[in-house]
Amino acid sequence: MSENEKTTISPAPDGPLMVNELSNLSNQNGAVKTEETIALCRCGKSANKPFCDGAHVKVGFVSENQEKGLSDQCDNYVGKNITIHDNRRLCAHAGVCTNNLAAVFRMKQEPWINADAAETAEIIAVIQKCPSGALSFTVDAKKNVVEYSAAAIFIAPNGPYVVKGCPELNSVSWGEGALQQQYALCRCGASKNKPFCDGSHWSVEFVDEKN
Repeated sequence: MSENEKTTISPAPDGPLMVNELSNLSNQNGAVKTEETIALCRCGKSANKPFCDGAHVKVGFVSENQEKGLSDQCDNYVGKNITIHDNRRLCAHAGVCTNNLAAVFRMKQEPWINADAAETAEIIAVIQKCPSGALSFTVDAKKNVVEYSAAAIFIAPNGPYVVKGCPELNSVSWGEGALQQQYALCRCGASKNKPFCDGSHWSVEFVDEKN
């Protein structure tokens, strides 16, 4: 059995993310020690981040998905050589696409994606950096084939848990077009689209000085 098949993430109701068999946990400073089972804080209030210390009970953390404003819809932007798929509900607003390829991913323009404005390889490279999995692509009838050698979670500075190569996320409803091997999980406690990040860490000014 490969590591990808063994690693699982289970969001506990009104509690932490229970992660089993993860060997690759890291932050901006490097590797973070893990055990066979770890509990990652997602209420944003633990004094021992990224690990849970029970603070979710004290603060009355609620894990229910409260997203009602955005429809769960995957939009397709068809170009000559590539079709770009986008589900706005899944976006974590990390700015990877708009900051790295503004000719294709155009803020405050309609349509906001121009699939013919850059070379296909450039577009694919940026899409594969999208932490939330909101963006994907189809080329030659093959959709977004991305392989990761091992399951990994990166603790983004003052941001979400960025997950790669971890297909077993239990007890969730996947959005239309979502990449199940690449996604971002909320750790500030404020997302309306739990367990996924919706960029709310920006508005609540979430700070984690240790990670």
